[in-house]
Amino acid sequence: MSDPFKKFLNWYKFAKNNFDGDHTAFALGSSDGNNRPSVRMVLLKIILNDGYVFFTNLNSKKGNHFKNNQKLSMCFYWDSLKRQIRINGDGVIIPDKMADDYFNTRPRGSQIGAWASEQSQVIASRAILKKKIEQFNKKFEHEKIRRPKYWTGIKIKPKTFEFWEEGKFRIHKRQFFTKRTDGWTSKILSP
Repeated sequence: MSDPFKKFLNWYKFAKNNFDGDHTAFALGSSDGNNRPSVRMVLLKIILNDGYVFFTNLNSKKGNHFKNNQKLSMCFYWDSLKRQIRINGDGVIIPDKMADDYFNTRPRGSQIGAWASEQSQVIASRAILKKKIEQFNKKFEHEKIRRPKYWTGIKIKPKTFEFWEEGKFRIHKRQFFTKRTDGWTSKILSP
């Protein structure tokens, strides 16, 4: 297949129907201002024809990494399916309307959590967090909860894809795609 977006969608749909775990979970790689890498699991929430969207608090560790360096990586690993997809690309903030629309689909408790949690910041105790949750529940008791401006989506626009399938005796199948101005090139990599 010569279109990595189509191949991604085929594998993603296969994982949705056949993977026992959360097929949307991927390892997100970013780096801080000193080029120290950091990886954490996040969830893919929107698939667009030019990229993949996850949501975060821009004041979190990953949000601050993004502010310093928009180069991001994604790694999906569906172990029971013996498949992995790695993507490297550039992150961009999605339009406010798209972020608002997604925020409005979240459970009310998750919307409150976006307001109450100062993600990645040190807190003295969980009791303080619980108190903030109660305060925001009271504040928004009779109104629709609007999205905090610091909570938004980041779209990763791929520059490379690597599709990996486990092979017997570690003779894996690897296909690598690189973005060019006129489309994509594809190469087969040695295991």
